[in-house]
Amino acid sequence: MQLMWVSGPTGRVRTISITAKKVVVAALVASFSLVVTGFLLYLVGFKIAVETSPDLARTLGGVTTEAEQQRMEGIYRERLAKMQSMLDATAQDIRQLQQLKNRFMEIATPASLRERNATKEDGRGGPLLLMPSRRSALDSTQPLSETLDNAMGEIGQFNKTVSTMRSDWDKQLQWLNTLPTAVPIGGNFKMTSGFGMRVDPFTNTLARHEGLDFTAMHGTPILATADGTVTRSGWEDTYGNIVEVTHAEGFMTRYAHISKRHVTEGQRVKRGQHIADVGSTGRSTGPHLHYEVFRHGHVMNPVQVLPTGGG
Repeated sequence: MQLMWVSGPTGRVRTISITAKKVVVAALVASFSLVVTGFLLYLVGFKIAVETSPDLARTLGGVTTEAEQQRMEGIYRERLAKMQSMLDATAQDIRQLQQLKNRFMEIATPASLRERNATKEDGRGGPLLLMPSRRSALDSTQPLSETLDNAMGEIGQFNKTVSTMRSDWDKQLQWLNTLPTAVPIGGNFKMTSGFGMRVDPFTNTLARHEGLDFTAMHGTPILATADGTVTRSGWEDTYGNIVEVTHAEGFMTRYAHISKRHVTEGQRVKRGQHIADVGSTGRSTGPHLHYEVFRHGHVMNPVQVLPTGGG
């Protein structure tokens, strides 16, 4: 993930790559591979034992006659099919977790930096769930049937863990979508004014600037930075065309100096939705977006909620 830092009035954007502790998909994939590999190695070992060493086969599975071998193989094939079904379910869960992880990365990284972030290696970690190896099973006096039962139990528990993790991630994702942590411009931009004191472009005197200015070409899409409801869409002398959106957790975002509004009051909007176009209406020297963030009615520096990676 990326940490975005805006340096004062220069508008210079710096990024720092940090590891997201909750990105565990790589560990899950590794665990899945070990589950499959361990079981296949054990199955191959048993097959070799049956074909080349009947005594070893008797030790492994309690096989006494050819008919008993066939009966036992039928049971194992049935269990193998059940295990394969469980492994398929695990693989599907891992794929869904991968998609969720990608969405987390998209939310936490500005669109303008996403390509650069794609070259970074994801953090890796998480629990390692192993099946008994072929060697450990051969060294054990436990019957093969019990070993298979235990293996299926472990895989079932693995599936429950993955499903729980997917549910937790999905809830976190829905919550993140309601927070104004995205970049409000859908194209190339330059940050020309930061939050705080600056020299006013009209009076050339020090004045407080309660937002961020994103300079962009006229007509560049302006995007909602979170899910929410449009509470204002109209005109104000200083701001010109203006859109305000109310979000969860007491947040409100304001988009000003826009050339065209694409939403109306009371309308529900989604994160990343095209709500307006960059313009130069109101008290403005040229095409740009003036972006403000409020929480519980108090203005705050938008940099505090611009995209950050959890570490």
